Amino acid sequence: MSPAEEADAAPAERERLVLAARQLAEAEGWAAVTHRRLAERTGIDIEALYRRFPDPAALMSAVAVLGFADLAAALAAARDAATGGERGQWPAVVTAYLDFAYASPEVYDAMLAHTSDLTLGRDPGPGAPRAASAELRAALTPLAAGRDPDTLAEVGWALLHGTVMLTRGGRLRPDVQEQREEMMFGIFAAP
Repeated sequence: MSPAEEADAAPAERERLVLAARQLAEAEGWAAVTHRRLAERTGIDIEALYRRFPDPAALMSAVAVLGFADLAAALAAARDAATGGERGQWPAVVTAYLDFAYASPEVYDAMLAHTSDLTLGRDPGPGAPRAASAELRAALTPLAAGRDPDTLAEVGWALLHGTVMLTRGGRLRPDVQEQREEMMFGIFAAP
């Protein structure tokens, strides 16, 4: 393959690798995501794989960025579909966030537990984490009532993330999950 052909194939190949890593992680956990397994699954030469992702952390970070993009899209769709005007966006976003986190636990862990280099709403950083943070901020801004919307978004994210991690860890009572979610819907109402 000529250098020009290789350059043209690079984005598609990178995307295939990231998607394959995501699928393998969700199916078998991050320990199963090895360069050798990805080379076997994708048919991409292992040397090319190492050139694109020199270590497992680089691959996990790429999956995390993709996960943030998917989360941002889910939150945007939830805000767009929300009933009850602007004030109805936060409950829709809470539901979408929790649904995403529980449906994709390995990707969620890559996003928020294993990749400390990805910032949440602060510059610099990849656009996808900023976009997810912006969706949370947009859903909470109508509820700010004089409070700083950025801080409110950080507190909202912390509340959601804490709920996800404690629920997944079996530390919260499962029989009141629905009640917890209902409380989260109204927790940021104006003081």
